[in-house]
Amino acid sequence: MTRGRRREHYQWNMDMFGVPKVRAEAELLHAIVLLFQRLGVTSSDVGIRVSSRKVLQAVLNIYSVPEHLFTEVCVIVDKLGKMTREEIEKELISTGLSSVAVQGIIDVLSLESLSKLEEVLGSGVEAVADLKKLFSFAEQYGYADWICFDASVVRGLAYYTGIVFEAFDREGKLRAICGGGRYDRLLSTFGSEDIRACGFGFGDAVIVELLKEKGLLPDLSRQVDDIVFPLDEELEGPASSIASSLRKKGRSVHLVEDKRLKWVFKHTERINASRLVLVGNSEWDRGMVQVKILSTREEFEVKAGELE
Repeated sequence: MTRGRRREHYQWNMDMFGVPKVRAEAELLHAIVLLFQRLGVTSSDVGIRVSSRKVLQAVLNIYSVPEHLFTEVCVIVDKLGKMTREEIEKELISTGLSSVAVQGIIDVLSLESLSKLEEVLGSGVEAVADLKKLFSFAEQYGYADWICFDASVVRGLAYYTGIVFEAFDREGKLRAICGGGRYDRLLSTFGSEDIRACGFGFGDAVIVELLKEKGLLPDLSRQVDDIVFPLDEELEGPASSIASSLRKKGRSVHLVEDKRLKWVFKHTERINASRLVLVGNSEWDRGMVQVKILSTREEFEVKAGELE
């Protein structure tokens, strides 16, 4: 566990299937940028590094590197920026690559200009064409200032096949905020037919750290309108009916059972619920329920069918 990495976290995933063109990646990046903007984060706070796995594949082809080494090389070069160049070179050579190939791979993956990449690989290479198209879309969508080309981005997971991307904080204090890319050959590893696909994973841990630092963390306190509590096991059915009726009216309801009344009162205050609805035997026999308003401490009875 480190800052921005927890043993357990929530993750927002967005994936698109059946779209072979770069339009899919452009849409995914737009979704990410929109989220940042709605949180108050700007392009001066966060950037998105973009590259393609096809860049590395093209370089490996230049040096006749066997295809079976591709995944292993990806895992190693994903450590660029996290390890020294000498350590990366040592690991690549240990896979059986020649020193010439290692030098060529690192030189290309150190490029931060799409025009220079085109000079090295040529405009006819699929990776270059894909990236130029994506950056053209970024201009049209209006988020070009958020993204930058960085050939060192390959993503460590083996299943990526095309464009890959990672969002980062521009001050360089945090881990990658989110990341993803194209994975056109993933489904066959699970016994299915492959479908063109791409997507991203966006965990809550790093973005929360960033929002805290920028003073932008929104108030995410739970909003519960009603706690419904049956005072007797025999009243669990009526309590369920009341909870269902209130939910249909658009209220957020927490149905509590098998607890002591003292715990229920504390729980109601702890989660800042608006009301406590108690279903008791004597009240229910008269078709009534007892209501307590948390903010005013007011208590009264109301007909169950008239509870709003």
